[in-house]
Amino acid sequence: MKKDSRISAADRALFRKSVKNIRRLNHDRVVPEPKGRRPVPQQRLRDDLQVREDMLSEAFDPAELETGEELLFARPGVQHMVVKKLRRGQFSVGAELDLHGMTVSMAREALSRFLRDSRAARRRCVRIIHGKGRSSPHGRGVLKRKVNAWLQQRDEVLAFCSARPVDGGTGAVYVLLKRD
Repeated sequence: MKKDSRISAADRALFRKSVKNIRRLNHDRVVPEPKGRRPVPQQRLRDDLQVREDMLSEAFDPAELETGEELLFARPGVQHMVVKKLRRGQFSVGAELDLHGMTVSMAREALSRFLRDSRAARRRCVRIIHGKGRSSPHGRGVLKRKVNAWLQQRDEVLAFCSARPVDGGTGAVYVLLKRD
């Protein structure tokens, strides 16, 4: 059956009364609200401030802190307290890279890209998992030794040390990066 498409006079009058006080828009698009600024992570600000305060001190010998399988490196001028806080895991970790199962060349490329991206993202502290090397010949971790050497060669690395046991222990390192 076909429906009658004509509008009654009463409906027409009701419609006009309903829209009488409406004003016409100047355009047919909706303008989106501007996005607010992202909040600045407060822990990151505290970490940065603490690093700046702790940076100026007499040089110390990182070998004093070296024990067994642990890795530890700090550039000259990095204060002992900064390294101590890094070793305690007191910096917030901004990103993590897991090198398990990679070849040396794959790991080198991944590490280089990760450090570049982390610095571009203005991360101060990152974690790199290299593994303990228990399945390596003679039980010595190839990637662990390579990561140790590579990180020392990178200018953007201020310091690094083996992670706390809960974060991977001697199979991972915390890395403190320079600011721009």
